[in-house]
Amino acid sequence: MAERGLYKDQGKMAEAEAMYRRALEGYEKAWGPEHTSTLDTVNNLGRLYKDQGKMAEAEAMYRRALEGYEKAWGPERTSTLDTVNNLGLLYKDQGKMVEAEAMYQRALEGYEKAWGPEHTSTLDTVYNLGLLYKDQGKMAEAEAMFRRVRNENS
Repeated sequence: MAERGLYKDQGKMAEAEAMYRRALEGYEKAWGPEHTSTLDTVNNLGRLYKDQGKMAEAEAMYRRALEGYEKAWGPERTSTLDTVNNLGLLYKDQGKMVEAEAMYQRALEGYEKAWGPEHTSTLDTVYNLGLLYKDQGKMAEAEAMFRRVRNENS
């Protein structure tokens, strides 16, 4: 795992992708396609694809990870919610604002239940939602989100 992350951190995306793909193949053979270690690698490969600008591939990986996490752990587990948030980020980058908002709202509701309103994951999602609202010209909603982040961090 560390080597794949190191390649990514160094900007060696092709090497990182090859390592993730090899790891994924190994996990699928050893544990099966729905094992949580396999799904973690699928999600990480989605993040790498997004970083490479391979949006369709990223979405496919995130969707696969999300479906697997929902089956394995249910819709409110934090790994599931992390993937929901990743989809929100991807959709925002693609200009799919309605889809992004739905993903952020779902992640936010889950994080609030799992971690509470002051947890970093919750506040990161509040901030992401604020940025989305700002980009949509929904300034009152954006301001409310940014104020919430500021107030929780005070």
